[in-house]
Amino acid sequence: MTQIQQDADVIVVGAGPGGSAAAYHLAQQGARVLLLEKAEFPREKVCGDGLTPRAVKQLVRMGVDLDGPGWLRNKGLRIIGGGIRMELDWPDLATYPNYGLTRTRLDFDDLLAKQAVKAGAELRTSHTVTGPVLDDSTGRVAGVEAEVGPEKKPETFRAPLILAADGVSGRFPITLGLNKREDRPIGVAVRQYYRSPARHDDEYLESWLELRTRDGGDAMLPGYGWIFGMGDGRVNVGLGVLNSSVAFGKTNYKKMLLDWLAGTPDDWGMNDPANADGPILGAALPMGFNRVPHYTRGVMLVGDCGGMVNPFNGEGIAYAMESGELAADIAMQALARPAGPERERALLHYPAELKTRYGGYYRLGGVFVKLIGKPRLIKAATQHGLPHPTLMRFVFKLLANLTDPRGGDAMDRIINALTRVAPAV
Repeated sequence: MTQIQQDADVIVVGAGPGGSAAAYHLAQQGARVLLLEKAEFPREKVCGDGLTPRAVKQLVRMGVDLDGPGWLRNKGLRIIGGGIRMELDWPDLATYPNYGLTRTRLDFDDLLAKQAVKAGAELRTSHTVTGPVLDDSTGRVAGVEAEVGPEKKPETFRAPLILAADGVSGRFPITLGLNKREDRPIGVAVRQYYRSPARHDDEYLESWLELRTRDGGDAMLPGYGWIFGMGDGRVNVGLGVLNSSVAFGKTNYKKMLLDWLAGTPDDWGMNDPANADGPILGAALPMGFNRVPHYTRGVMLVGDCGGMVNPFNGEGIAYAMESGELAADIAMQALARPAGPERERALLHYPAELKTRYGGYYRLGGVFVKLIGKPRLIKAATQHGLPHPTLMRFVFKLLANLTDPRGGDAMDRIINALTRVAPAV
């Protein structure tokens, strides 16, 4: 029987944070990894650019130098709503660092891809994966078809295992019939950079629970907003709207962003379009496992293409990197077994472990999304909740998913118990 030549042990589709993290951890364990990216680096991505301690932990695990230029550390989150301004420091935990970071996605993804290459992965840019190569005898995915370079030259790459990390579009899993689930939460976010000497080096990420226009009054804009200092003279400012809101899909989000910014203080520089640095850009936020199964026929889904954005806070980078590392570890265990039932048993541990880690928490997040889609409820929550620091520290830990799994404080134990008893999505 003729042995088909394999180009790699694992092909990773997409060199975003999830794909590069997976490629790094695979290469660190000795796998031959081919990392295919459709764009050239550096390349822009729509994002808030904020990194919580969960994401920082993953960067540490990848050996990324966090003391070099381009990083801005932050102490926690400032919450604004109901006429109240509260600063909450990141919790002091054994499991996670006590600081967050900001960095533009323009070079963040490039940095992670370089780290994967340094570990031994082979990165090929301008490689747009168009679909799978199927094994006619088994129906499994045995490789990928790609268009290479500006001339879109067709090429085929083969590997016994594929990791799909091609982001919210999920083009590769869609070719396998894995479409988004409409019963799971999804959001849309828009953001723009502004030159803001007054706000660019803020020590806190800032979240706005109430958005109002310059006219003020009781009328609120739908959604939530953020202002994240970048440390380079600019801020990343944006807003998000969830599909539980009546405004979802019926609103000009770019106009809404400008309406909100028009009411911000003059010295911040965000109510003057002349201070804008680049256009307003938008993207979807796929939440709560809105594309499943996370493993099928030789393909593992990583990060956004598997709908792994946190429904509580819209954070995606940490979960992309965590799922990338998990996929890499399980892939290595699977590839050490003979092809067939033994290997499949190992690979099916991936969706099971994702469900164990995040399933209950994402279920709670889905309930949260439905609740915050009601403006009156949000208004009441901010008015009655924000004045109570202890309650807000509990909510902060829950929304950021930052607890110690063992040996934590009473808040940690309550949150961990809630996520354990909640039925997994």
